[in-house]
Amino acid sequence: MNTLARICWISSPVYLLVGMVFGIWMSATQDHTLAPAHAHLNLIGGVLMAIFGGFYTLFPGAAQTMLAKIQVAATHLAIWFMFPGIIMAIQGKGDMLAKIGSILAIIAIVLFLVQAARASSATRAV
Repeated sequence: MNTLARICWISSPVYLLVGMVFGIWMSATQDHTLAPAHAHLNLIGGVLMAIFGGFYTLFPGAAQTMLAKIQVAATHLAIWFMFPGIIMAIQGKGDMLAKIGSILAIIAIVLFLVQAARASSATRAV
C-alpha cells in the first residue's frame, strides 16, 4: 500500500474515534449544541478520508502526484481548522477558523475532483 493511502486509512478511524468520543460526551451531558462540529469531524475526517484512502489504494499512480499530497494535506488542515472553528462559532467566539476550514475543504474537494477525473481518463486510455 502506498504511503498516502496508508495516511488516509489510518487517519480516518482516528478522526472517527475522536468524533465518537465527542458524541458520547454530548450524549452524557445531554447538551447537543455542538452536534454540527461532531458531524463535520465524522464526515470530513472519517468518511471522506476513508474514501480518499480507497481511491489512492485503487489508483496508486494518482497517489504519487504532488497534487494528491496537497489534496490530502488540505483535507487535514480543513478538519483542524473547521472542527474547533465550528465549536467557537456556536459558542459565539468568532467564526474565522470555521470559514478558513470551509475554504480549505472546498479546495480539497476540488483537488480530489481533478485527481478522480485524471485517474478515470487514464484508466480508459489503457
